[in-house]
Amino acid sequence: MAQTVIIEQTGGPEAMALVDRDVGDPGPGEIRIAHKACGLNFIDVYQRTGLYPLDLPHALGMEAAGVIEAVGEGVAHLKIGDRAAYAAIPPGAYAQARVMPAAQVCPLPEDISFEIAAAMMLKGTTVEYLFHRTTPLTRGDTVLFHAAAGGVGLIACQWARSEGITLIGTAGTDEKCQLALEHGATHCINYRTEDWVARIQELTEGRGVDVVMDSVGADTFEGSLDSLKPLGMMISFGNASGPVPPFSLSVLAQKGSLKITRPTLFAHSNDHATCQEMARHLFDKVQSGEVNIRIDQRFPLSDVRAAHEALEARQTTGSTILTV
Repeated sequence: MAQTVIIEQTGGPEAMALVDRDVGDPGPGEIRIAHKACGLNFIDVYQRTGLYPLDLPHALGMEAAGVIEAVGEGVAHLKIGDRAAYAAIPPGAYAQARVMPAAQVCPLPEDISFEIAAAMMLKGTTVEYLFHRTTPLTRGDTVLFHAAAGGVGLIACQWARSEGITLIGTAGTDEKCQLALEHGATHCINYRTEDWVARIQELTEGRGVDVVMDSVGADTFEGSLDSLKPLGMMISFGNASGPVPPFSLSVLAQKGSLKITRPTLFAHSNDHATCQEMARHLFDKVQSGEVNIRIDQRFPLSDVRAAHEALEARQTTGSTILTV
């Protein structure tokens, strides 16, 4: 048996319940992993509220790290006793242990702790695909990155610096802006006190940015389009403020023949070889010191409701983990 966080219906943080569940043994292509730490992400909120529907009842959580306890037939890249980490579907990482498909579970280097791994797998591989698999980015390009002081944002600031890319961030307080700057953002705009669209134009001398990376959604969508240079790329990869409302494609033409995409991590990482490659790239960045993972909030698994409340209230910086 393992304590597991599930929802039986969608709703607020109170919809989550901690229950004992039978874990069982892995079948072909599966592993059983005992978690040491689990990551918290906004996609967990989307699933809890029903924005991203799940078949109910369902466990929650997309990333974790721990030790392999059992290996099913046909699994070659992991063995019992291995340290491992993952960001993967189906959800179920908020648990002491689980059985899951092995393809997206990655061997974890000895010099990366379980907590750091749990804090970075989904966020770090998200940054990896944003910078390397979505649209061509080269040294000297300029990116606008919203929520630059969050878990994904702080990794993105450092990743951009390591690649010679100018990153202009936005955040909701001066303290969060300072945090983004300390982690590699070239500029950071407090969107509560400044007209951030006008400031983008000022910082780029009226040219606009090459790429926008926007996980906020409804609140920033129009301004993000207005921040792009002609032929620029809008990457919408989240909905923290709610989903982007329907819009006419002709708007993209009117604003400079803009491009737009709505990617997901799992479209990339569902392929086993690609997933392992992305994880190795992330591990290399961390092991080299180019990217440091900041964990600013820790909650025991039993306090998962409080963790969600803090995340939704935008009271968090860096990464948040659930300790097991």
